[in-house]
Amino acid sequence: MKIVDLTLPYSETIAGFSSAPARKLDTDGWNASALQIYSHAGTHMDAPLHFGVSDFSIDQFRPEDFMADRAWVVNVADCEEKYLITVEDLRGIAPFFRQGDSLLFKTNWYKRLGTDAYRNALPRISEELAVWCVDNRVKILGVEPPSVADVNNMAEVTLIHKILLGKVIIVEGLCDLDKISGLSVKLIALPLKIKGGDGAPCRVIAIEE
Repeated sequence: MKIVDLTLPYSETIAGFSSAPARKLDTDGWNASALQIYSHAGTHMDAPLHFGVSDFSIDQFRPEDFMADRAWVVNVADCEEKYLITVEDLRGIAPFFRQGDSLLFKTNWYKRLGTDAYRNALPRISEELAVWCVDNRVKILGVEPPSVADVNNMAEVTLIHKILLGKVIIVEGLCDLDKISGLSVKLIALPLKIKGGDGAPCRVIAIEE
């Protein structure tokens, strides 16, 4: 069994995250930090509340919603900037996919963390693919960029999220998908349980057998 952590570590390179000392060992007896985290910073999960699809918040998911017995790794590695991922890109896993499976899109985009392109030139999910995911009951859809759609295009980012949310669990800001050697993995994605949350930081691991 091989376990791959697909979670970005929080640091000052991640927009929306900051940390400051709250206690110090030499003066207070222990170390502690005060953290400020935007709910969609780093590796995170969206709730339908995020785009007003419904009032369903992050704490209302069931624990079993966060586990996928089979997540297919879709290879779109080293794609160009602003690449539009389509159903055609599923051709490598299409013969094996079954309704209810999950999808992870390997773009190696996490390697651009800290650059302008990471947020502003990200590859994104096409409308055609978003509809396909809903029609085929994709359980969890995971991407390496910080969003499934162009965050600088309000119409696009709203459309894609509204198609997916409520039907498909979205996890964004993944990393290290290139460390998975096989076509599929078991997936566990556990968000912080924030009451009424529109989204939350999420620890994501892939299990390869």
